[in-house]
Amino acid sequence: IFIIGGDRVKLGLISDTHDHVVHIRKAMARFHQLGVERIVHAGDYGSPAAVFALEGIDAWGVLGNNDGEIKGLEHAFDRIGGVLFGTVGEFSFSGGKGAIYHGTLLTVREALIHSGRYGLVILGHTHVPRDQWIGQTRVLNPGTAHGFDKEATVMVFDDTDGTAELFRL
Repeated sequence: IFIIGGDRVKLGLISDTHDHVVHIRKAMARFHQLGVERIVHAGDYGSPAAVFALEGIDAWGVLGNNDGEIKGLEHAFDRIGGVLFGTVGEFSFSGGKGAIYHGTLLTVREALIHSGRYGLVILGHTHVPRDQWIGQTRVLNPGTAHGFDKEATVMVFDDTDGTAELFRL
C-alpha cells in the first residue's frame, strides 16, 4: 500500500496508450501544466517505450491484457523510479483506499467496485471515459490515450476536492 501524501494531490490518469508515444508526450505536457504529482497508468502500455515516455512525474501502473513484455515493463518502471503493481494495485488516499485494475475480467472489475473496500477504483480497457459513483465507490476510467482514430483522452483527479476532469489530447 502506498500513501498519497501532501495537502494537494492531483493524479494524472492514463490508460491504453498502446505505444502512442506522441499522445503520451501530449498527456505529460498537460499533466505538468496542471501540477499533477503522480501518474496512474491503468495498463496496455504496448512496450517499455511507453513507460519511458512517462518519466518526469512519479508513476504507478498495472498490467493490461496487451502487455506481453512484462520483464521489459518492469525494467522501464524501475528506470523511471515508478511502481508496476502487477495486475491489481492498491493505495491509500484521503477518501480511503483505492484500487487500480486494467479491467480485463468483468468478474474482477465488479468485485473491486462492489467489495465495499475501495472509495476509488481506477480502470482502463474499455477505451470509454467513465466517472461514476456506484454505492460508496467512485469509478474512473480515463478512456484511451491512443485514440484509435477516435478521441484520445486522459483524466486528472484532484484528491483535495474530488474533481475529475477529462482532457482530449
